[in-house]
Amino acid sequence: SQEGFEILSALDGEVGLRLATEKHPDVILLDLILPKANGFDVLKSLKEQEATKNIPVVVLTNLESMEDIQKALDLGARAYLVKSNYDLKELVGMVKKAIAET
Repeated sequence: SQEGFEILSALDGEVGLRLATEKHPDVILLDLILPKANGFDVLKSLKEQEATKNIPVVVLTNLESMEDIQKALDLGARAYLVKSNYDLKELVGMVKKAIAET
């Protein structure tokens, strides 16, 4: 929010999907480990819906297996970031880049 972004947050995948559909954010930061609907399911649903398919999704998670990375990218994630490898400044830069590329 210090960078001028309006932030919406959801505590589970179902709420996140509903918010994305209703609010049409400029970019989505998506964790893969979520209650009710995991991040892979949310990402798949986002990319299948006409209203949300073009919203850039940056996966931000603690999962770092090559299988998880490839699956997220195959489902349409713009980028895949492992939380422990990035600081807040780098994350803001990725968000700005994702928005600029749309």
